[in-house]
Amino acid sequence: MRIIRRRLQLFLALLVMITVIGTACFMALEDLSLPEALYFNLVTMSTVGYGDIHPTSNPSRLFAILLIVLGGGTFIGVIANATEMLILRREQQHWLHKINMVRGIFFNEVGYSLLRLLSSFDSDIEKTRSSFIVKPDWSERHFSIAQKALKEHAFDVEVECVDVEPLFDLLGNKQNFITRLLENPALIEQEEFTELLLAVFHLADELASRHELRDLPRSDIDHLVGDINRVYGLLIDQWLVYLRHVKDRYPYLYSLAVRKNPFDEDATPVVS
Repeated sequence: MRIIRRRLQLFLALLVMITVIGTACFMALEDLSLPEALYFNLVTMSTVGYGDIHPTSNPSRLFAILLIVLGGGTFIGVIANATEMLILRREQQHWLHKINMVRGIFFNEVGYSLLRLLSSFDSDIEKTRSSFIVKPDWSERHFSIAQKALKEHAFDVEVECVDVEPLFDLLGNKQNFITRLLENPALIEQEEFTELLLAVFHLADELASRHELRDLPRSDIDHLVGDINRVYGLLIDQWLVYLRHVKDRYPYLYSLAVRKNPFDEDATPVVS
């Protein structure tokens, strides 16, 4: 999309430049007024050629030929790239719809519970908890503030706060589920969400690889905390991305997500 946008900008700049130069030259060569010269320039570039205005001298005819070659190609380039951008934008919206469906399934299946558990390990969560308590009337500004708080928050889960047994119980049966999500072809170009799924899968695999989770050495807990912090930060980021998407497109999904907010200690799905 970025390459197409740059191409379109280049063709538009060329079209404007050729239009200005062509109009000025027709004014000089054919002694036309500005509206007449602009009109003549545009019908020549677009190869419409109504015939009501036409070149009356050889220099004017040669310039018209040059304008048809350069201007016509540029004009077609603008139309082609604009059309391609519209088609790709529609495809991208369809792709984003699929991605956010997968995000919603992930959070409903494991994401909300995982966020709630990991935030309980975070000794500094009270400093930023209020930034993540999403409200029904949130605007783009509120989501931007939450994203800023996310970037400023130090995801440093305290080793003393970590209890790996409930984490294992939560993720123990989710590896097959996460594997199926990773096989979804819609995730091929969604690096951020794919990275989250891989991080969660790796954490689940780390926990499952240990025969006994009690009395793990401090060095091993430190290693697991590194994996937990990675999952924790990615999880909040993708949760905010998901809420931002469903806020306007699917208000009923957004309403339930707000009522299930894992950072709101008073949250309840029951509508009161």
